[in-house]
Amino acid sequence: MQLIVAEDPVAAAQAGAAWIARRLRSAVRRHGVATVAFSGGSTPARMLTALATLDVPWEAVQVYQVDERVAPDGHPARNLALLDVLPLSRAQVHAMPVTVRDLRRGARRYGASLPARLDVVHLGIGDDGHTASWPPGDPVIDVAEPVALCDPYAGFVRMTLTPPVVNAAAARIVLAVGASKQPGVEGWLAGDRTLPVTRVRRTGTVLVVDAAAAPRDASTAAH
Repeated sequence: MQLIVAEDPVAAAQAGAAWIARRLRSAVRRHGVATVAFSGGSTPARMLTALATLDVPWEAVQVYQVDERVAPDGHPARNLALLDVLPLSRAQVHAMPVTVRDLRRGARRYGASLPARLDVVHLGIGDDGHTASWPPGDPVIDVAEPVALCDPYAGFVRMTLTPPVVNAAAARIVLAVGASKQPGVEGWLAGDRTLPVTRVRRTGTVLVVDAAAAPRDASTAAH
């Protein structure tokens, strides 16, 4: 795992955006298209805004969601609106079908639409150590299917990519900022198996944090 420690949340967002832009450019050079999945939550908005300004061959990029709350279109809790800042056509953004009547069938359909291997998966870390929509103790973390539903968490059922898809990606970036994320970051690096984020494969993963979220012993990230 590579660890990048930035001075503050703005610098962390810029570092994360620059890293993703490099990976997308590389994927397009290698096979003509790039695929990326973005998480929701409160942290990635600044990173996505920065990414939209960078040199990326956007016409060759296909964007997927890591997770989404089951809520009506336009609901403020939905993650999809975060992607509006990116210079993409509607056809390039593959939204999770969280408004369909049969959510399990919708999850299977979304899983079937995924590429064989995503080029980049973006993740965050919650204060409780969750990532994607893998709440602590939820059986969704052991589901073999590529896309599944978690139990109600913080008020919402959520559709989420599962660990097999996340860990099969060519690369992963985890962005965490703020002092509330520091225990989760340290717990992950220490191998605390009670934290869902420990199910993320370290090889091929970059962890971007600001100074407040950085582990006290940064050398642990190298293992």
